[in-house]
Amino acid sequence: MHDDHDDLIYEALSQKDWKEIKSSDSWTIFKVMGEFVGGFEKLARIGPCVSIFGSARTKPESPYYKLAEEIAFKLTHAGFGIITGGGPGIMEAGNKGARKGKGKSTGLNIELPFEQGANPFIDSDKLLTFDFFFVRKVMFVKYSQGFIVLPGGFGTLDELFEAITLIQTHKIGKFPIVLVGSDFWAGLIDWVKTVLLEKEKNIHAEDLNLFTIVDTADEAVAIITEFYTKYTIKPNF
Repeated sequence: MHDDHDDLIYEALSQKDWKEIKSSDSWTIFKVMGEFVGGFEKLARIGPCVSIFGSARTKPESPYYKLAEEIAFKLTHAGFGIITGGGPGIMEAGNKGARKGKGKSTGLNIELPFEQGANPFIDSDKLLTFDFFFVRKVMFVKYSQGFIVLPGGFGTLDELFEAITLIQTHKIGKFPIVLVGSDFWAGLIDWVKTVLLEKEKNIHAEDLNLFTIVDTADEAVAIITEFYTKYTIKPNF
């Protein structure tokens, strides 16, 4: 059976001459640079924001959708704008809550073959679309003062562990990472504690303090606001 994955493998293994390699790689470099420049220019003056992550597949009737919307709404009233991945599901809920709270509503969309069309609750001047996941992830980290992570799939876990790793390795300063939904996260956190920490000793016990698990919007917002009571909130540029 032949599918899109086969095409990608054939393309990667195909023989290319030096001229083709140089041309292709040079064009990729310019595309990456263009995405960085565009992102920096649009987001540099956005002000303090919190990123909300979660599944694109979450339906509006889901309790987690409603929770994401409530968290975003309350964060805007605490003085924060909202950044999401720009798509449907939890991302849409985050932007919807920001719009309802009359706060800044930013979407960092990504070109994908499925799921990912920009939701209608993003401010027209704050929608960016990326081809490269790694450029998009830089924007999330650089321009967010906190991460709120609701139930999601591989992409959500990718963003979560990227942030934890950067803080753990002191590549960035510590900022609050809040996991929402103790039932959803319980299995993963148990594995982290029993296997990564206790059995294999691949992390330190203090690494478990890099994130907090909550179940309500008020708890999530309180962690963000209390963290910044010792700082003067300001745009991070």
